[in-house]
Amino acid sequence: MNKTFLALAALTATAGAAAQSSSVSLFGVMDASVARITTTGKSVTGLASGGNSSSRLGFRGGEDLGGGLKAGFWLEGGVNVDDGTSTGFKFDRRSTVSLLGNFGEVRLGRDKTPTYLNLETFHAFGDTGMGGINAHNLVSGSAAGTAEGSAPKRFSNSITYLLPKLGGVYGQVAHSFGEDAADSSLKSATGLRLGYANGPLNLAAAYGVARGGTAAVGVDYKAMNLGASYKIGDFTPMVLIGSERGAGKRVDIYSVGVKMKLGAGELRAAYTDYSDKKGANDSQRLALGYGYQLSKRTELYGAVARLNNDGTATRKLASSLSPTPAAGKSLTGYEIGIRHNF
Repeated sequence: MNKTFLALAALTATAGAAAQSSSVSLFGVMDASVARITTTGKSVTGLASGGNSSSRLGFRGGEDLGGGLKAGFWLEGGVNVDDGTSTGFKFDRRSTVSLLGNFGEVRLGRDKTPTYLNLETFHAFGDTGMGGINAHNLVSGSAAGTAEGSAPKRFSNSITYLLPKLGGVYGQVAHSFGEDAADSSLKSATGLRLGYANGPLNLAAAYGVARGGTAAVGVDYKAMNLGASYKIGDFTPMVLIGSERGAGKRVDIYSVGVKMKLGAGELRAAYTDYSDKKGANDSQRLALGYGYQLSKRTELYGAVARLNNDGTATRKLASSLSPTPAAGKSLTGYEIGIRHNF
């Protein structure tokens, strides 16, 4: 009998150890807001999805392989809280498998580009909602961004190497294979990012190039940016400069912002200038917002923004509810919403 109990105890211990060596978790963000946006001859009022953070659903996990080596995966897809749709759910936000160790991380699949990560990191509102910078794909004006038409937000068919922890230094280099039947270099893209984060300071630069066009005419779209933030007590000022070029066009961005702890929440403010270096189609955006923390995972928030377009510019607010204005016309928007992380 004692031998039987010992055998069962050993089996249970082994199963427990195996269970601890690997893990899978469900995570996500649900974010919706009531918003109103007005422009010349048009106004829109309704429920917007992702006013503070993009709504999403995902699965992630990993396995300890021993000897300091780990394997991991990440599957993440966007959802629309306002109507419950996802346009046929797919893991288009991120779909990667990784190998991690003292050497760093090698990641395969679809993921954010290095230049896009900088835009999100060093802007007070990130890249979503009324105040979102909405700055990638400046040359083409495309909301999605592909290697065929502008600098992309995400790389598909990519391999990425991320540096291990080296004091405060961090960085990555990524390459997306074009996989074009006629020319494998078409639709390919490459990006890199190098930064330093230590104490209150965070500083990073990024560069990317995406090749598009046709087999006869290739067009390179280049994006580069530099961002910095510095925490001073309850204040975190930040600055971001960047540029995107291609197809004979060039648009630069200059952004300053601040995050400030205020009561049980955070005040956010940002000003961004979009400068058309090949024409007079500039834009300026001013945004102010506040997020009140009901808990560590739930936030009530509000934001107001004004976007002025010059010349024939038709840039719009980053809210999912934003209409495209007529050439040279401005937009004003505000929203009140709730975000819950799980």
